[in-house]
Amino acid sequence: MFETLSERLTSALGTLTGKGRLTEQDIEAALRQVRMALLEADVDFKVARNFVSKIREEAQGEEVVRSLTPGQTVVKIVQDNLVEVLGGESAALQRGETPPSVIMLVGLQGAGKTTAAAKLALHIRRERKQDVMIAACDLQRPAAVEQLVTLGKQINVPVYNEDARKSTPLKVAKNAVARAKRDGTRWLILDTAGRLAIDDELMGELEKVKSTVDPIETFLVVDAMTGQDAVNSGSEFNRRIGLTGMLLTKMDGDARGGAALSMKSVTGLPVKFVGVGERPEQLEEFHPERMAQRILGMGDVTTLIEKAQREIDEDDAKRLEQRLRRNEFDLNDMLEQFRSIRRMGPLSDVLGMIPGLGGLMGGRSLQNVDEKRMSQVEAIILSMTPQERSNPRLLNGSRRRRVATGSGTSPSQVNQLLGQYRQMQKMMKRISGPGGERALQNMMRGMS
Repeated sequence: MFETLSERLTSALGTLTGKGRLTEQDIEAALRQVRMALLEADVDFKVARNFVSKIREEAQGEEVVRSLTPGQTVVKIVQDNLVEVLGGESAALQRGETPPSVIMLVGLQGAGKTTAAAKLALHIRRERKQDVMIAACDLQRPAAVEQLVTLGKQINVPVYNEDARKSTPLKVAKNAVARAKRDGTRWLILDTAGRLAIDDELMGELEKVKSTVDPIETFLVVDAMTGQDAVNSGSEFNRRIGLTGMLLTKMDGDARGGAALSMKSVTGLPVKFVGVGERPEQLEEFHPERMAQRILGMGDVTTLIEKAQREIDEDDAKRLEQRLRRNEFDLNDMLEQFRSIRRMGPLSDVLGMIPGLGGLMGGRSLQNVDEKRMSQVEAIILSMTPQERSNPRLLNGSRRRRVATGSGTSPSQVNQLLGQYRQMQKMMKRISGPGGERALQNMMRGMS
């Protein structure tokens, strides 16, 4: 997410941070790079122009001139303005006074509304610990209802649906609200139909549904890969329907990020959620301050901790700690640690949340981190017998060749994994033993 933009901005601002005094020419040169980076990321032209102008004005103030670290002061100015462009404070999901709190999803066809409805339902159930139902109001797209029913079964969320040949989107919405009230369901998400382009028929249908069910939130679901087209459609939907926020999908793809950076400034509407992967759980609340930190290569420790708390079971963590203290860390434990990391999302995104890691990569992009290597590790370990995983010393030459054949790898790759396991075992032993905190600090100093 924002990988290219992050690299360009970090490079541009890096020319300033090492200088004890900044000239007007230094600032102008860096701002030219910032402006080009924003435009290449498909940020709205007016947004980019105003952003750079505001930074220029603040960077020439007394605070920068008198600062002992003027480069860092400029970076702070850029960060503050980036937070403002992204929306300022986080916009929380609103809840109605009486159930159900209705969330209506609208957008063009192909934006990912149906998948987004399932992701949002799962997010509400996991984060708010409240029951939720989805209503299949898209009766136009073939198999839309069946797709939503299938997704609902996958995440164990009920989906209210009716025969598309005998019903209408308005009837489905009204009856779904009635069902939710009867069952005491706290949240109801309406998945509505889209079109290839905005037209009066689509808007009329959505206006009727909205005026009838009176949703507490109306989100426009937009594909982040469509760039400024997403911003334009957002403005039109807001004018006709009246929106409360945006949900951006496919932020993990080749999206340049311009849509997210332009949304608030152009439409006046906050981005509330972003889809960061294909799996149902890969939906994140949008926090402008955290996102600005990630874009500027400062990491995002808060989100990283939240992901770890969700995906790592506390009892499993305690069992691992006990095994470490008894020096019993084996390949089963190593496999579980890799799986825990993978559940947190794409490896490049997870690494990008670690402050300063970009600098430790030696100029290599985090996007170049080989995700397939994680799959190879899993395949190699699963090709071993339970006894071999518990006691890797059993793996002689012939056994390693068998494991390589079974996992579709080479003996050298098996040897490499075993070498990594021994290093990880030593590291875990040092951290879990007496003076572990100091050992960890020394390791981190060695990395930097």
